[in-house]
Amino acid sequence: MKHLRIVQSLVLGVLIAKTGWAQTPVDGGPLAPTKPDPVIAAALSGISAEHVQRDIAKLVSFGTRNTLSSMDTGLPPDQGINVAAAWLESEYRAISAQCGGCLEVKRDEFVEPAGTGPASRVPRPTKLVNIYAILYGTAQDKSAPWVLVTGHYDSRATDVLDDKAGAPGANDDASGVAVSLESARVLSKMKLPSTIVFVAVAGEEQGLIGARHLAQRAKAEGWPLEAVLNNDIVGGDTTPGNTMQDKDVVRVFSENVPATATAEQEKQMLALGAESDSPSRELARTVAELAPAYFGATAEHAPPAGTGMARSHMVRMVPAFHPVLELRRDRYLRGGDHTAFNGEGFAAVRFTEWRENYNHQHQTVRVENGVQYGDLLPYVDFSYVAKVAKLNAAVLASLAQAPSEPRNVRILTRALDNNSELAWDASAFAPPGTTYEVVWRPTGELLWTNAASAGSATRITLNVSKDNVLFGVRAVTNGYSSLPVPPMPARQ
Repeated sequence: MKHLRIVQSLVLGVLIAKTGWAQTPVDGGPLAPTKPDPVIAAALSGISAEHVQRDIAKLVSFGTRNTLSSMDTGLPPDQGINVAAAWLESEYRAISAQCGGCLEVKRDEFVEPAGTGPASRVPRPTKLVNIYAILYGTAQDKSAPWVLVTGHYDSRATDVLDDKAGAPGANDDASGVAVSLESARVLSKMKLPSTIVFVAVAGEEQGLIGARHLAQRAKAEGWPLEAVLNNDIVGGDTTPGNTMQDKDVVRVFSENVPATATAEQEKQMLALGAESDSPSRELARTVAELAPAYFGATAEHAPPAGTGMARSHMVRMVPAFHPVLELRRDRYLRGGDHTAFNGEGFAAVRFTEWRENYNHQHQTVRVENGVQYGDLLPYVDFSYVAKVAKLNAAVLASLAQAPSEPRNVRILTRALDNNSELAWDASAFAPPGTTYEVVWRPTGELLWTNAASAGSATRITLNVSKDNVLFGVRAVTNGYSSLPVPPMPARQ
């Protein structure tokens, strides 16, 4: 039987090569687990909890990183957000020096005007500085996709307008900045086709101001940005006596209907049941697919009888560190910088620890009734942050070696039948050897369960009822996959 399947696959490959698409319906099979790349794995081994601890401790040492402190001339010379920005710039430059100047380190500096109304968090014109470093890809093709990792380096006390109170911001969000720095340290040693941007933004606590400015710049300058990883509160709070924290998981939040969708697009997504197939949600699924390859987990599938499909909720990823996909843009009453990128039409997700401790967020440092308040260094688990950095870096390195997404992906609905015919246009950035893969899952499932290769063709017919599943099409080069693109109904 195994040899028969091999022969059938070879015949199918010849048919696709000669005709441009599979005229005979293809069955496909269970989605194969992602295999680790030894080169990426070697790079990830360089991520260090000691580096993480040093970075977070240094950021904490600046006393306050309140964004408004950029305009305060009364602070000691080693305190405030301006000194933090200068240190971050020097760190990215030091990393660049280690790789022969491979990073272009930049300051995105601007003045935010004073806000209006009693709820404004910017009472006076305020200077903001985003610090970022670009690792340009080796591909000469300008359509090669970019990926970005960020954390916010500003902090706050209970009163967000108090620019003098101690605001250590160890977890929120020196931890996320440490992820960006560690990712830069290990990935800058690699030669990757696509570009990676390592970022530390300001103004998050004032209303996502820095991230919004950078996202608008990315859009205005035409960055081909396909994925944004925002890390905010990834310190793995380690309060004594807290038995509810889970150090084996990190939450990944993602929007469903894109923030930029028109009313008609939203209506169509809801009609198709595709409201969980936004670009950001596809990015979250990619994070979940890649994690087992680099954390030693094995995916154990238990397919229901008679369907030939694996059920994602039966996947076991224990005891390895792994992401948990949260099907909402962010937490209740909270926001994050990924939302600013969503607002400009970019796929973006948020990484956050499993269980937050609100005594150690947005709190002036103090002790009340025997309870310690404040976002202090002793409550951060540096090994946990290193694991989050490892996951981020694995995703960045994998996507930076993938083709760009297929274009104009459509499912043909000219006839009533139980097959599914999909077509698409080739990716704008498609290195030699690029092939295309269709993935699908039952409508009640979260993760992709099945796949079929179309080879180099841009059309395929599947022996799968489109009424029972949700599809995505992705481009693949040397085992690296783009984000899947869900098809839209079309007549041809």
